[in-house]
Amino acid sequence: MRVLIQLRPSPDLVAAVTDPGRVATTADVADGLPGVELDLGFVPVAVPRPIPAAGGDPLSLNQPLDFSLAAEDASVLVRGTISDDEPATRVALLQALRPDVVGVFADPVIESSPTCGGDPPVGDWHDVERLLNVAGLHAEGLDGDGVAVAVLDTGVNVAHVARHLGRNVTLDAERSWCPVGVTGRPGEFEVDHGTMCAFDTLIGAPQASVIDLPVLLSSRPGGSALDGLLSDAVAAFAHLRTVLDAQPEASRALVVSNSWGSFSPEWDFPVGHPGNYSDNAAHPFNLMVAELDRAGADVLFAAGNCGRECRDGRCAYPNRPIAGANSHPKALSVGGVDIGGERVGYSSQGPGRLTSRKPDICAYTHFSGSRAFGEAEADSGTSAAAPVAAGLVAAVRTRWPSSRLSPAQLRALLRRTAEDRSEVGFDYDYGYGIVDPAGIIAALRRRAKSAA
Repeated sequence: MRVLIQLRPSPDLVAAVTDPGRVATTADVADGLPGVELDLGFVPVAVPRPIPAAGGDPLSLNQPLDFSLAAEDASVLVRGTISDDEPATRVALLQALRPDVVGVFADPVIESSPTCGGDPPVGDWHDVERLLNVAGLHAEGLDGDGVAVAVLDTGVNVAHVARHLGRNVTLDAERSWCPVGVTGRPGEFEVDHGTMCAFDTLIGAPQASVIDLPVLLSSRPGGSALDGLLSDAVAAFAHLRTVLDAQPEASRALVVSNSWGSFSPEWDFPVGHPGNYSDNAAHPFNLMVAELDRAGADVLFAAGNCGRECRDGRCAYPNRPIAGANSHPKALSVGGVDIGGERVGYSSQGPGRLTSRKPDICAYTHFSGSRAFGEAEADSGTSAAAPVAAGLVAAVRTRWPSSRLSPAQLRALLRRTAEDRSEVGFDYDYGYGIVDPAGIIAALRRRAKSAA
């Protein structure tokens, strides 16, 4: 079983891990762990300590938290493998033998969210452009200029995206990042799922710059071409933390698009085990999502393709398939509708596992767009809906950085202005409804007028 091991080594080692100018290896930090085959190629990642308000619960993600990366507060993650034979017993023994081991957590397989079935596209990306009111957004100066969009996926082929959008695409190669063992240059990966995601993001924010993070290209024994490990997403989020910190606080704008998730409990510890990922707010990755939100990033996740009417064949959760960070209260969980506003049958329904009210909103999918999978194939799944929503968020950030409108305030605005598709407000099919750019523009105008 693949695991993430959380340690609290000496403060000087923690400082070496948190300092981007220094290099600390797994061997430096872990120094051998009984019963664990360490991955010595994995670069250790610092995990901040959550600090709640007085009397608060540090493991509750539904309250405001601060985070400390000070050497005396932070911990460090390494990754490795333990035997599949009685893993819980082996974890307990490891923690008994090594008091510096704070926790052992699941490192589940993460996979992209392509659609099931072979239905033809419904409309094309110009329809999505119209529904997103891109002309109206541009009239307000909201086109993504100066905003960074991080695409965590299979890598982006910028030339393909530019050719099919019919305009130049800005790649932020300097701030792009690859997991250990992934070869290739940012923006030059094979045309695949990540290229589709980048294309769909740029429909609403054509002037945004793309940060390429090919976390789904990590290799593992028995893996496919479209999956990776959660530990690589942990490392990618640690990288994005440094990207965010380097931005001036007054103009901070980073949108993080994630069209992947964990489909099966097979790779996870059971619910209730302290190392569990799917339902555990204390899992290091779930804490890092909250930390990135607190620092000013907008984090979006696809809700997944485990809808009751048309489940993806890999969906192994018998119920509540929106798991882990895809159901995080500090992330925007995005379901899918076609251009007619009807929920696509594969879009996962709530309740979510970390917080029940998921998905948050729906955005458009199953249209002809990037042609990443062929001329006749749709950009589909909640994998397309999430970056479409990410593009809308990036457009807003053009003139509304996180110092002016926090990620929590922007999520609330998106929910409040969404086109309700039910009689009860929120529901588990559509969340709060379908994104409504005209409503967003009107709300931003009111906000700007009240602040004047």
